[in-house]
Amino acid sequence: MLARTGPSTPAAALPDFGLPRPGLRRHVVAGRVLTTLAALLVLFALLAPDDLNSFSAEALVRVPVEGLIVAAFVLVLPPRARRVVAVLVGLFLGLLTVLKALDTGFYATLEKPFDPIYDWSFFQAGLEFLAGQIGDAAAYAVLAGAALLAVAVVVCTVLAMLRLTRVAAGRRTSSTRVVAVLGVVWIVCSLFGVEIAPGQPLAAQNAVALAYGDLRQVSADLREQRPFGEVAADDSFRATPGSQLLNGLRGKNVVLTFVESYGRVALDDPDFGPKIGATLDAGTAQLKAAGIGAKSAFLSSSTFGGGSWLAHSTVQSGMWIDNQQRYNDLLASDRLTLGGAFQRAGWKTVWDVPAHTKDWPEGQKFYHPDAYYDAHHVGYQGPGYAYATMPDQFTLSVLQRTELAKSTQKPVMAEVDLVSSHAPWSPRPWLVDWNQVGDGSVFAPQPAAGEAPESVWKDPAKIRAAYRDATDYSLKTLISFMQHYGDDNTVLVFLGDHQPPVVTPQGAVHDVPITIVAKDPKVLDRISGWGWTDGLHPAAGAPVWKMDSFRDRFLTAFAR
Repeated sequence: MLARTGPSTPAAALPDFGLPRPGLRRHVVAGRVLTTLAALLVLFALLAPDDLNSFSAEALVRVPVEGLIVAAFVLVLPPRARRVVAVLVGLFLGLLTVLKALDTGFYATLEKPFDPIYDWSFFQAGLEFLAGQIGDAAAYAVLAGAALLAVAVVVCTVLAMLRLTRVAAGRRTSSTRVVAVLGVVWIVCSLFGVEIAPGQPLAAQNAVALAYGDLRQVSADLREQRPFGEVAADDSFRATPGSQLLNGLRGKNVVLTFVESYGRVALDDPDFGPKIGATLDAGTAQLKAAGIGAKSAFLSSSTFGGGSWLAHSTVQSGMWIDNQQRYNDLLASDRLTLGGAFQRAGWKTVWDVPAHTKDWPEGQKFYHPDAYYDAHHVGYQGPGYAYATMPDQFTLSVLQRTELAKSTQKPVMAEVDLVSSHAPWSPRPWLVDWNQVGDGSVFAPQPAAGEAPESVWKDPAKIRAAYRDATDYSLKTLISFMQHYGDDNTVLVFLGDHQPPVVTPQGAVHDVPITIVAKDPKVLDRISGWGWTDGLHPAAGAPVWKMDSFRDRFLTAFAR
């Protein structure tokens, strides 16, 4: 019986005469696309910089020596070992890519790379800031999405390495030739310093350099040159009795005020300086007319763009607190702070921290203030302003009513952390009559009259204007406060905590302005030898001290 042929015969049994089938063509094209995408992902992981300022198309079309070494290595390995190497290299490159993304964000906002040992605390601060803008649920959704994206990057990089090594092994001869040619190109370009663009050598060795730098940072973090306890104990004021402390300020109420994000850029930048400078100059004249003087200079902050608590603790402790571990160690120590010195000398100490919406037992235990006011303990009945829980004017008004006005028996030393100039800087408050502040309900119409943060932050020019105007408000509030309540027994010390994020160019100094204001001329006479500028506006050439030096200089100047 003859075999039947016709429509019922399987297609696989028919000759194809060498013509590719449509399904096979699609499979080949899809495979090539996947291989190309895998190669691009691996190249990106190898070549992408960790800083947006260095990012360019030229940076991604160089020859990475790490890729050539791995390719040459896997070409001589047996299949099982090749897969193990591919997975390990993929994990390394995936994690390196995530780390570069973190570095990019930290450079853009904090002017530093991400420290994998100490910088996790910034994520909590960032989450709280984000929650204040979009709500808790949305903020946690963003966090979950970012975590999933990081995992996806690592997984995809591993899969990309597996695919590339499999394709290379399947075409061993041609792959060997390509690696050999690119190796020669890399060597020649390296020897002659060939650049594809200024600062972008064609012969790249980016991944190893970045990984080595990160490992060195971790190593430096893990070994302190001196144990923290030894440094904290090395304190010339540690055992000074209260009778020998701050005698030059006896009977004075001293208000140490941190103005959020009040950095030197507010004075030097051409978009900010004219308005902020005019406010400070006008304020100097207004206070002088009321018999109040001031002197100003700069401190170099221990942080940049964020981490206000690091700057606050640096000023208070006289120690350089520039990472979370040192901050945690400080809070666990018995280091004498400025507040502690005032308390030992007989002052009532007050902490006024309106940004605190959660309990802070470790901070209260370390600073042990006599009175503590956070967002929930000042009776505020007004609106919030994006990040700021209340306007600066309300914060100072409550301090005046509850503490300074009642200080006839015992002088007050207060740390006040103002937050109206905290990002996103919009909507912002405006000054009202001090006699109308009350419980803050007078501020109710203000936020609706401003522009929403999500609108402002779509436009870089609006962001810069919002920072300028929010900082201007905080400074005008302090000036107005001294005009209304500053008397012979009032001393105001106000300073920035760090340069602002986003609007400060990378590479800028870490300087923040600092000013001491007093009506009693004897107070400013004690610091006449410091060389500070007269008035609220520090001159460009005013002294710049490290922030950790202020405590000792201040205690020395007012000791007797």
